[in-house]
Amino acid sequence: MSASETPDVRQYQERLAAEGIDVVRVTYPDLIGTDRARDVLLDQLPTACEHGLAFCRAVYHTSPQGDVVPVTGGLDAGLPDITVRPDLDTLAALPWEPGVAVCLGDAIDPATGAPAPESPRDLLRSVLARCAEQGLRPVAGPELEYFLCEEDPGSPNGWKRYSAATGAVYTAGLRADPDNHLLRTLRGLRDLGIGVTNGNHEFDGGQFEINLTHSEAMSAADRAFRFKAAVKELARKEGRLATFMAKPFNDAGGSGFHLHLSCEDEHGRNAFDDPAGAHGLSATARHALAGILAHAPALAALANPTVNSYKRFGPDTLAPWLIDWGLDNRSAMVRIPPERGSGARLELRLGDASANPYLLLSGTIAAALLGVRAAEEPPAPLEGYGYDTARASVLPTSLSAALDALEADTALAEVIGKDFTTSYLSYKRNEVERFQRHVTDWEFTEYAYHL
Repeated sequence: MSASETPDVRQYQERLAAEGIDVVRVTYPDLIGTDRARDVLLDQLPTACEHGLAFCRAVYHTSPQGDVVPVTGGLDAGLPDITVRPDLDTLAALPWEPGVAVCLGDAIDPATGAPAPESPRDLLRSVLARCAEQGLRPVAGPELEYFLCEEDPGSPNGWKRYSAATGAVYTAGLRADPDNHLLRTLRGLRDLGIGVTNGNHEFDGGQFEINLTHSEAMSAADRAFRFKAAVKELARKEGRLATFMAKPFNDAGGSGFHLHLSCEDEHGRNAFDDPAGAHGLSATARHALAGILAHAPALAALANPTVNSYKRFGPDTLAPWLIDWGLDNRSAMVRIPPERGSGARLELRLGDASANPYLLLSGTIAAALLGVRAAEEPPAPLEGYGYDTARASVLPTSLSAALDALEADTALAEVIGKDFTTSYLSYKRNEVERFQRHVTDWEFTEYAYHL
């Protein structure tokens, strides 16, 4: 019996048809975490599952502006295929598109049958497999912020913030959300079934934060990826732009991607909790924390992956730009929330909202794993307000410096994969080169009249 005739696929087809669904959207992340996809008619789903959907591998090497970046295995190899097979276990109806269901896809190299070298989802799989060898099962909870924008033909970039309300941090309702965007978005995300819990207006006008439940790390990454795609799509239905760009406006702060991380042991217990340990943390938690601190410069290349990311940092930004940690201290790069027992965890505050969820989790977990293996202790926790360069080292201050740190960190590269790291470095260094050649509005304003 061929794969196209297996009962499983037929059962999915029957269930979807009974729900009035006749199209399945198969989606997967590229290197920057953007969703790539194809719509498949329901009667063609068995063929898609058996043979996969062919895409050009250079989709991983394509810039946001549609240029193909010269990364090994793409242009130089004649633009070969990858094959994407639907993961039917991730099927969900799209509440805002009647008749459409969406599922994730797994990218395969058809020449080898192995996962595609740049597949972010498979990168995380490989890191989690190494954790399993250590008897650890990472659990993560993503927190993401974004700005909602409206068209403004008179502004330089064509967009303005949806709300100009100031001082409305941590609020809900019409005061900072006059069109109830947040309520509609929360309900749509709830109906998509990706584990959304709550949301609020954030610090700056037009900025929102929506939180997701904690879960096993792969599920957390899948849900964060789907969350970002869904929020952007829901905003488009409103004629608006939701952006997870790190810092889209000069007169506003940035958007973060805070990651809560713990681990379960082989018995399902929280491996980070130990009432007898220093600060109520187990040796595993302290070693994991030490690993994240030790590999933070390289981790920045994955957590802060754009030229724009580094404009989010600086004194009094509440964005971490020093390598430190603290007990319930939001001015530290790593915060240890006050909960213990089953709630013991660390919160990495380094990431910005533009980070690819799979890469952020892969890098963070790989750094924590290296720390557990090295069994080193972290330094003393930060006391009081941070941002003092006399007390902690400075993170990379540009994407170029972060990429150099990632290239130099051979231990981290070994865990996340040398081939992936090489491709990622090539892709991102091209981004830096393109930016350095671009004449910005600031330069014209600063120099043109006077020079």
